[in-house]
Amino acid sequence: MLKASPSDAGTAIPDRPRIGRGAISNSSGRFERLNNAAVDDGWRTDQTDDPQPRLDTTVTFDQSRTVIARNDSPDIGFDQSINPYRGCEHGCIYCYARPTHAWLGLSPGLDFETRLFAKPDAAGLLERELSRPGYQAHPIAMGTNTDPYQQVERRLKVTRSILEVLARHNHPVTITTKSALVARDLDLLAPMAEKGLASVSISVTTLDSDLATAMEPRAARPERRLETIRMLAAARIPVTVMVAPVIPALNDHELEAILIRARQAGAIHASYILLRLPLELKDLFGEWLSTHRPDRKQRILNRIREMRGGGNDAKLLAERFRLTCRQQGFTEDHTLLDASRFRKPNLREVQDGQLNLFESPDS
Repeated sequence: MLKASPSDAGTAIPDRPRIGRGAISNSSGRFERLNNAAVDDGWRTDQTDDPQPRLDTTVTFDQSRTVIARNDSPDIGFDQSINPYRGCEHGCIYCYARPTHAWLGLSPGLDFETRLFAKPDAAGLLERELSRPGYQAHPIAMGTNTDPYQQVERRLKVTRSILEVLARHNHPVTITTKSALVARDLDLLAPMAEKGLASVSISVTTLDSDLATAMEPRAARPERRLETIRMLAAARIPVTVMVAPVIPALNDHELEAILIRARQAGAIHASYILLRLPLELKDLFGEWLSTHRPDRKQRILNRIREMRGGGNDAKLLAERFRLTCRQQGFTEDHTLLDASRFRKPNLREVQDGQLNLFESPDS
């Protein structure tokens, strides 16, 4: 339908929360000329305020030809990354990756957390890229866009297959996640960390389980993330706690408590990220506030604007973070990974292996 006024067809039906989902609406992305909207034509029978039915998750296989993404921005702390999945079932309403779904012709709202794309051939593609004559080893970052350990990873194991390749060739990797599933791969990550090849960042947004349920509905609960930090630390894997995102007037008061709990669990590094609301994310987060925190919506949005502008509150937050890190004994210098151990795959063996993948049983 064209982006016409709902009054042309009837009264607009307000969006309502979906069970287990973060976004409230599913408006079209910024590149679409058309949009659809539910309207009441006078024949509605569902006049309740109950949450709408659950939405199923679908996964489409992405037939990418390459798997390593590269950037040369001085503002980003890595120059190459791998994203095994596009879209994320965790459904975090604040996720800065939501607007990327618009590039696929899909909504950054509910589509982002229900219409996922996976890269099942990622391991083979990676090994082929690592074997190229001009390849230079630098740490590969995973989890820079969407979570590599979201629910679908339990079944597809794309992330694990990538780690198997990196481990086999002594290639350094950093992982960012808010999932307890990362502990499944301790058998790979612990030996890699012993060689200086792996580190993990765990994102902890809040210690309030109710707030976490509303804000990041399918991610691991706060206590499970702290337990995951304990497990990683016990395996001698360098762990960073990321207090992210910090949302003024919503969870910023938890900064010190999160840092203290994470340090007690074994994290040795810490960082924080102030919420930003690019493109469609601004409206999506505003809808979430109207539904879950209507009394605080305007205050929260005003404080975000003030702090993103670098005002006194932003400086105070930075000072609080600095003092707590010093008091808790967090290490200031981040773990440097060792790229000198990298062993390039044999190009011939990789090519033969790729051919074998496509040979028929009778050939």
